[in-house]
Amino acid sequence: MIRLAIVDDQALVREGLALILGAEPDIEVVAEFADGAGLLRDPVRADLILLDLYLPGADGVATMRQLRAGQPEAKVLMLTTVGSAADIQRALTAGADGFVLKDATGAELAAAVRGAHAGVRPLSASAAELLWPRPGPAPVAADLGALTPREREVLDLLGQGMGNREIAAELALAERTVKTHVSNVLAKLDVASRTQAALLARDLPPRQGP
Repeated sequence: MIRLAIVDDQALVREGLALILGAEPDIEVVAEFADGAGLLRDPVRADLILLDLYLPGADGVATMRQLRAGQPEAKVLMLTTVGSAADIQRALTAGADGFVLKDATGAELAAAVRGAHAGVRPLSASAAELLWPRPGPAPVAADLGALTPREREVLDLLGQGMGNREIAAELALAERTVKTHVSNVLAKLDVASRTQAALLARDLPPRQGP
């Protein structure tokens, strides 16, 4: 079970995040705070902190640095509504364990929480797009032709923001088998990360037939 604390100055956002993520069978929301001062004043034993980048007083990066001074093992997934490449890079350089924008789907957000907890350093698709804008077209047919039907299914689910566990459940596969398929997809599409593969998948036309 992943013990999660949420820090966001907007009550409605906090409640929505707690409702969405708390419904996941492996995530427990153990605390909610309106600002970084509350988190630092009342430290909670959480596995992961979902921390808004823009907070009243000290922002998320400053809060993360203060938190880590006392809890160096604390994992932090940074969150914001409207970000920029500079924001994302600043947070990651400061040591954030991942970065998501609030336009992420519930599945994408849950996958990011699991990924950050596992040490993957996830980025939501929209955050990755800010860091690596794509001026060129979607992958050519020859690239997709190298994928097996099962690998194409995995690619489609990556594009929906699913993590390995969700893909395994969707396709009735072992999680280790999904990891192998993901590795093959990255190699065949010549992309560096599953996030980049997900960005490519979003632009693909629907598959025709099985």
